[in-house]
Amino acid sequence: MANTLLEALNVRVVGSGDRILVLAHGFGTDQSVWQRILPFFTPNYRIILYDLVCAGSVNPDYFDPTRYDTLDAFVDDLLNILKALGVHRCAYVGHSVSAMIGILASIRCPQLFSKLILIGASPRFLNDENYHGGFEQGEIEEVFSAMEANYEAWVNGFAPVLVGADVPTAVREFSRTLFNMRPDISLFVSRTIFNSDLRGELGKVGVPCCVIQTAKDVSVPASVAEYLKTHLGGRTTVEILRTEGHLPHLTAPVLLAQVLRRALPRMPIGPNGSDFYSGVDTVILQTLFLFNVISMLKNKI
Repeated sequence: MANTLLEALNVRVVGSGDRILVLAHGFGTDQSVWQRILPFFTPNYRIILYDLVCAGSVNPDYFDPTRYDTLDAFVDDLLNILKALGVHRCAYVGHSVSAMIGILASIRCPQLFSKLILIGASPRFLNDENYHGGFEQGEIEEVFSAMEANYEAWVNGFAPVLVGADVPTAVREFSRTLFNMRPDISLFVSRTIFNSDLRGELGKVGVPCCVIQTAKDVSVPASVAEYLKTHLGGRTTVEILRTEGHLPHLTAPVLLAQVLRRALPRMPIGPNGSDFYSGVDTVILQTLFLFNVISMLKNKI
């Protein structure tokens, strides 16, 4: 089962460091969204990347709507990946819905995570009494109707709005991964995300967190970042990026990388003065890394 999951979700391990860093993408993208971030961290981290089961890069036959009707099954996938790789401790960076997946995973297995870094996170997108999530129910239903009526037209309108910043290459890249998704799966997962309310789970988090929010994000108001800081149970800081949009890893990768570097926990020092880390089965990760290299070489031949 472990090998099947790793293959199904395109799990990759890149980098040469001893520290373990998980990069988890959000809705509408896949692991390629991190490509501009990777060079900043591969020299010092062993980075685990994977695709959410709803991503267009994953065989849609793996998507079971009876299982993925809540975020719990996505949490299962993350924890099973870490178990299959022999990871005992890692830092976790989650974007959008994967930020919330990381939060839920840390509640189940707090010992696995040294820190959660949450980019564009929202525990609830719908407005409520004394809570501004950014959307009314009617607005969300209009989005669902537009997706169902003409998915191509919806993507063409949605991608530039969510990207926000005037970066045409980012719009093209985000549009590409949205178009790769099967429309019915995209709609189903959108309903799951927008109808979720995880505010009641925040206080159960004991892991230190860093919330990263852009100065203007049409999908996540700035007040949500402050809400997370106030209600997350672990020690939490907020970083506001001086850029716009929901996808800073596409639009402002250098700026985001700088903030990530500050937010990541420092390495403990071993008795001989070198970095010390015992959070992963190195043999398993090295084997998977070698497998990825061989696969890449085969694709080039």
